[in-house]
Amino acid sequence: MNKKIKTEAVDSLFDAILCLKNRDECYSFFEDLCTVNELLSLSQRFEVAAMLKSHKTYLEIAEKTGASTATISRVNRSLNYGNDGYEMVFGRMDMPTDSKPRE
Repeated sequence: MNKKIKTEAVDSLFDAILCLKNRDECYSFFEDLCTVNELLSLSQRFEVAAMLKSHKTYLEIAEKTGASTATISRVNRSLNYGNDGYEMVFGRMDMPTDSKPRE
């Protein structure tokens, strides 16, 4: 965990997110919390991570998501060297999680 982001304010935000009960509540909260572009950027990164896990190429991912190669690379770095947050979520969502090398 990055100690720079561990603050009372971030704890409070995460507690708020954890109290949401369904997708409609998530839409209501996140539409109030984020700009449309921020929310679309977050969802794009998540989609990129899922496609990387499915061994799609950078070109395939860029074409489907519109993500830049810099964004794809940043997400790939998180998958390979991050805190395993994507792995945890993918496992809970029954998404494939294997260790086949990515680009």
